[in-house]
Amino acid sequence: MSRREALLLMAGMGGVFALPKIGLSQTQTQLKRAIPKGGELIPAMGMGTSRTFEVGTDPRVRKNVKEVLKHFVGMGGTLVDSSPMYGTAETVVGDLAAELGIQSKLFLATKVWTRGRKEGIRQMEESMERMRVKRIDLIQVHNLVDWKTQLETLHEWKETGRIRYVGITHYVPRAFDDLEHIMEKEDLDFVQLPYSISTRGAEKRLLPLAREKKIAVLVNRPFEKGDMFKKVRGKALPQWVSEFDCQSWGQFFLKFILSHPDVTCAIPATSKPKHLKDNMQAGYGRLPDPTMRRKMMEYLKSI
Repeated sequence: MSRREALLLMAGMGGVFALPKIGLSQTQTQLKRAIPKGGELIPAMGMGTSRTFEVGTDPRVRKNVKEVLKHFVGMGGTLVDSSPMYGTAETVVGDLAAELGIQSKLFLATKVWTRGRKEGIRQMEESMERMRVKRIDLIQVHNLVDWKTQLETLHEWKETGRIRYVGITHYVPRAFDDLEHIMEKEDLDFVQLPYSISTRGAEKRLLPLAREKKIAVLVNRPFEKGDMFKKVRGKALPQWVSEFDCQSWGQFFLKFILSHPDVTCAIPATSKPKHLKDNMQAGYGRLPDPTMRRKMMEYLKSI
């Protein structure tokens, strides 16, 4: 079952499991988390752009992702994460944000993904041009490539106001030892790492360390590249998910992530407005408590 099929299954069940609409109750507000260093609040549901925003310049092809970005901001989102590694994604984000007139509403995060000081500076300046900004909120060293060199430049840029926050990233658990070492030794504002209901290795060392060092945590690959939906293929949501305002499997997975107190923001990627709306709804309403988190893990193991 694809993500679309899973959502259609939920929509067909009616009642609490109906596909969420973009219209939200006046009493509902998007969950926000504080960036530990400084206390700035950002919405806990962000958005990634890997693959999904690599759509080139054709306006017809850009139509869906323009709707995605529009609804993302409309439902309270601000943090958009990209990278030079993602083809045209930075350019697409910059162009569409300008067309929609929402640049000032976005918390833009991108990465430096190269070796050498001069090349790193060139790449970051190019990212600013592509994203149509003179200052980027967050630049991260992508997959720790030449991290010592790039972090030195990032701290200089932060001092001069060209960026606001500094971070590091990786996308596989086997890099956790390296992430831990750098988090221990370096002055970081953000770390980006993989974490999900089925990949919880970050709970052992990295999430507690992030809390200790006051480092904000961005979660990538929350759906394990779609593998989470394969696991629940043909399975209906249990009735008890209504206890934490969950309406789909996507929200089930995202609310588990957001319910960890050391997670600052999850950044699922999509090019489909329907999926974006469903993802964003995970940032509204109640979250699972520790007892419910255990119940969710046990239920997923049983199916």
